[in-house]
Amino acid sequence: MKLSFFKKIIFISLFFIAAAGFLAADTTYKVEKGDTLYSISRKYQITVPELRAANNLSETDVIKVGQKLKIPSADISAAAALASDKKAATTSNASISATTKTKEYTVVKGDTMYSISKKHGMTLAEFMALNNLDNSSVIKVGQKLKIADTKSVSVPEPVEGGEGKSNTSTSTTAPDTRTYGTTVTADKNTIWPVKNPTVTQVKGKVGGVQLSAQVNEPVVCIREGTVMYVGVYRGFGQVLFVQSKTGVIYTYTGLGSVNVKKGDYVVFNQQLGTAGTDPISKKSCINFMVFQNGQPIDPAKAPRN
Repeated sequence: MKLSFFKKIIFISLFFIAAAGFLAADTTYKVEKGDTLYSISRKYQITVPELRAANNLSETDVIKVGQKLKIPSADISAAAALASDKKAATTSNASISATTKTKEYTVVKGDTMYSISKKHGMTLAEFMALNNLDNSSVIKVGQKLKIADTKSVSVPEPVEGGEGKSNTSTSTTAPDTRTYGTTVTADKNTIWPVKNPTVTQVKGKVGGVQLSAQVNEPVVCIREGTVMYVGVYRGFGQVLFVQSKTGVIYTYTGLGSVNVKKGDYVVFNQQLGTAGTDPISKKSCINFMVFQNGQPIDPAKAPRN
């Protein structure tokens, strides 16, 4: 009887040790032959600019077999900030600097934009805006940067592990972190990507709205601009970013299909794709968010054509 009890204890202990290693496996990735930043980003359902920013890689850097890469947590606001073309934006970062109390930070070896922003309790988008950085920026040791003048938040570094192939079942799924607010009556004069939707506010880390839709209903562009990203993004399904000429990013997520590709210039009322099915509610809908300088703004108040 005692032996059986101890066997159970050993089994449970080994199970949790294995589970811990399994869950930590998606924090780092060891580059294999044939890998590219694009293929790795698709594996983990994040964007290439996020992967570069997390590892302080320039657009011209080439990854090598055996190299260890940090895999950042999926953050659609960071993805939107990094996807934007700063040259197209007319919104000024000066207003952010003026309203944020800052102090100076000197870059040390091993720092990345991600690690600095997290350590000091900032979002990546805030950190980038404060320092006038974009998706091609690479920081250097000794460089002076601005950070929010708040008490530093200690964030543990990712646990290294999972060398070689990481398990895709943990790396490609994410819990539903959305918190649903009230369902609001849509203003009849407000243009949405689908017709006559029920508009439900989505709260939490990233705000936005969920729009009800008919099965396979066309999803149309509400503000012309350039398609900056098309792909499956972890926790959001098929995602499409469109950047307007003023630098605002319109984010259409949970699409069933996509009709455009990165680099396309899309115009008002052009079909971008079709509505998908929410994996949690099983209802036909899309989620819609709008970002300015990587910060969410009220989708109902975002400019339309």
